[in-house]
Amino acid sequence: MLRLNKIQTFYGKVQILKDISLEVKDGEIVTLIGANGAGKTTTLRAISGLVRPASGGIEFLGKRIDRLSPEIVVKMGVSHVPERAGVFPYMTVLENLELGACTRRDKEEIKKDLQVVYGLFPILEQRKEQLTGTLSGGERQMVAMGRGLMAKPKLYLLDEPSLGLSPLLVKRIAKIIVEINKEGKTVLLVEQNARIALGIANRGYVLETGRIVIQGEASTLMDNDHVKKAYLGK
Repeated sequence: MLRLNKIQTFYGKVQILKDISLEVKDGEIVTLIGANGAGKTTTLRAISGLVRPASGGIEFLGKRIDRLSPEIVVKMGVSHVPERAGVFPYMTVLENLELGACTRRDKEEIKKDLQVVYGLFPILEQRKEQLTGTLSGGERQMVAMGRGLMAKPKLYLLDEPSLGLSPLLVKRIAKIIVEINKEGKTVLLVEQNARIALGIANRGYVLETGRIVIQGEASTLMDNDHVKKAYLGK
């Protein structure tokens, strides 16, 4: 479904990604783990068109997307949920969710998808007329994830969905990601919480200072000595 081939990106003169190559197959949960500043967020931004690679190529469903605008990438079926629950605080929960469907014209299907989101996040239906800025951090994260689903994506990019949440909420978000995947969404998950990420993923990549240093099945990465020492606290 998704293939990155030797992607390089720069912010000014500073190189962030250094020949990044990875792939995500249809139906998978793939996780990208690494420390702060490793380039995880930049990788997602390159996929969604927010950052233009200096070299290399990105293919989605067999088509090059690395020179397309973010709007076109969304219409093709890629939905990006940014880190720190990037929501619009002075809009209601419902307005935030409806904004996720702004590129769609299938009104009846949008209504059905809204109910799907409410099924995944029941608290959002209770809070639908409430200003999003008044919600808790966990609830704002749910709004951001729900808004991403309203675009009806084929590929769902999640950037640090557990950031700043309590351990209980982190486990709840992880279960919801698994449920979203079971409903047919392919997921590329960026996470600092390697234990949670590898616990739900099929495969994983370890990114360090802009380079992928280890890749493999999630269960194999969990047993890797370097991963244990650097990311699992063992």
